[in-house]
Amino acid sequence: MASHSDTLVVFFGATAGENGGKLGSDEREIILLVWQIVDLHEKKVGKLHKCFVKPDTLELTDQCKEETGLTVDDIVKAEPLDKVLQQFQQSVSSEVKCLGRTTYTLCVDSPLVIRQALHPEASKKNLVLPECFFSFVDVRKEFHKCCPNAGPAQKLTLTSMLECILYHKFSCVETVNYKFDSGTCSKTEPVDSETVIRARGLPWQSSDQDIARFFKGLNIAKGGVALCLNAQGRRNGEALVRFINSEHRDLALERHKHHMGSRYIEVYKATGEEFLKIAGGTSNEVAQFLSKENQVIIRMRGLPFTATPQEVLAFLGPESPVTDGTEGLLFVKYPDGRPTGDAFVLFSCEEYAQNALKKHKQILGKRYIELFRSTAAEVQQVLNRYMSTPLISTLPPSPIVPVPVLTTPPFLPAASSTRDCVRLRGLPYTAGIEDILEFMGEHTVDIKPHGVHMVLNQQGRPSGDAFIQMKSPDKAFMVAQKCHKKTMKDRYVEVFQCSTEEMSIVLMGGTLNRSGLSPPPCKLPCLSPPTAYAAFPTPPAILSEAALYQPPLLAAPRPPQTTAHSPAHTLAYYPPQPHLYMNMNMNYTAYYPSPPVSPSTVGYFAAPPAVAAAVAAQPHHAAAAASPVLPQPGALVRMQGLPYNTGVKDILSFFQGYQLQPDAVLILYNFSGQCSGEALITFPSEEIARRAVAERSNHPFYGQQVHLAFCN
Repeated sequence: MASHSDTLVVFFGATAGENGGKLGSDEREIILLVWQIVDLHEKKVGKLHKCFVKPDTLELTDQCKEETGLTVDDIVKAEPLDKVLQQFQQSVSSEVKCLGRTTYTLCVDSPLVIRQALHPEASKKNLVLPECFFSFVDVRKEFHKCCPNAGPAQKLTLTSMLECILYHKFSCVETVNYKFDSGTCSKTEPVDSETVIRARGLPWQSSDQDIARFFKGLNIAKGGVALCLNAQGRRNGEALVRFINSEHRDLALERHKHHMGSRYIEVYKATGEEFLKIAGGTSNEVAQFLSKENQVIIRMRGLPFTATPQEVLAFLGPESPVTDGTEGLLFVKYPDGRPTGDAFVLFSCEEYAQNALKKHKQILGKRYIELFRSTAAEVQQVLNRYMSTPLISTLPPSPIVPVPVLTTPPFLPAASSTRDCVRLRGLPYTAGIEDILEFMGEHTVDIKPHGVHMVLNQQGRPSGDAFIQMKSPDKAFMVAQKCHKKTMKDRYVEVFQCSTEEMSIVLMGGTLNRSGLSPPPCKLPCLSPPTAYAAFPTPPAILSEAALYQPPLLAAPRPPQTTAHSPAHTLAYYPPQPHLYMNMNMNYTAYYPSPPVSPSTVGYFAAPPAVAAAVAAQPHHAAAAASPVLPQPGALVRMQGLPYNTGVKDILSFFQGYQLQPDAVLILYNFSGQCSGEALITFPSEEIARRAVAERSNHPFYGQQVHLAFCN
């Protein structure tokens, strides 16, 4: 193929839906291909070829019928696209050969038929397009360059434009990339905001190649796909995509709500700053890791913290050799060197990567490992996230307040009778927010910000219920009508319209069903808060958002509280949570919504429920003596990676010789009363604490590596 060939192949196509300037924007299939040979040397025009194409769906829009003059009867007996493309290739090759030529130039009236219709459809149907469709000339662009004063090209026909540029040497041959090239992006690199889009609703396992395939026909810049991650480092179904110019970006916006598999993808404008925030990086380690060209990247998640490069290589096995051995492994770590459990692996070919992916959820040590495709941008983003995350929470200290048994959870609106919410009942217990959004389909665009509330039971596990706040009662009504008894993971889900008042009452322990609304037990006159709250002198207050959704590490103890009843006792308390009091001989279960972005977020409290209940039931002075909270003076050290059966005696034995008392050790527990793997230790002085961290950091704790770090 040559851009200045004496032989032109003029090509045209039509779809079953939008045509003209909106060709390909509605994702309809091609139903007509037309082509004609033009011999510039002999000034001859060949036969006009017109082939109907049979689409998978035999349905034509009114616009299509009007512009093409076709009916369903015309295409019902036609050949499918792959057969028609073979006819095109054979016909063109035969005619060009008869003219004594070996090359030709493909000319189109608009790039839409190539970029927006032919390439996307061929990609979905796994068809291999002839090479000529990867390099073509846009006649309208060439006409504007050759005749800049000729007026709007829209008023001219393809024939008249060709007559004007017959002897014009084509200066700009448009190309379609054969494949997407991954790569890195520096934070200092300028990125034009007119070239970036945001794609939403992606399947979580989508790779950069899957996204490039969705935008097939449009040229994405090298390394121009950045998968977005949520606060837990998992993909959130969004990606930022950078194209080579604004023209391709505008064509990408026309693919709004086109489908990737069974899911439709939303496409919006984005900025260069957003792209750099996700994909840009400055890490030399990452740059060196990604400097190897044409490598397939696999991400491993859930690795044991003690896993070595040799153990990872052995886990992957000889059938999936890693590029350059241990040099092809990149372990993700916190700034202090602690492993996060994530790693990236380079493979030299697709076959090795596929062999590695077969190890998905196989066991390494005592943990199953997740493996999935990754991208250079994701490597950079994960490193940016972990290396910039502070080790210690910086929430400002607040005075201790006792928590009522039932508190209004954050992100809930003021109680109202407006029925702009829906309740989902009967969800699979493994369902997450992503599953709910997929279940709701096109209605997700009508959800209010922070409007998804996964309801957890008192053990912190999903209860099978969820509440969704919609933008209006009409939207809630439509969801209830369309989604009621739809299936999610082999279970049908009931969907009811409700009000914010009903939602709040249920989240506080009441019931809502077809028989009506029952208030939570705490609203009944026969129930009152337990007398154990007398141990806490401060008046009740609403639990703050920061306290309810605090990070697993409780960084700084709260200021001591003194009272007239026991002035001698000065204790540091950590903010209690509602779950701490749920087992105090209550005869009901209170429900609390999960944080709206992360349904799996769990908090920690200072002692298991049984301990908390025992402490709360004692008089104040006895509770103070028995409370396993930390004394105020001294240096606080965090200990991570503990076995789940760790006790105070084990930690005291580990730090033997460092002048620790039993009340200096605080083991953190999760909602089910088990050790969370972390503990806080208060040493008598900063000097002793530093010596302990320096001397004991590399010592195994009952065969398990633990990590020590200062909290102040």
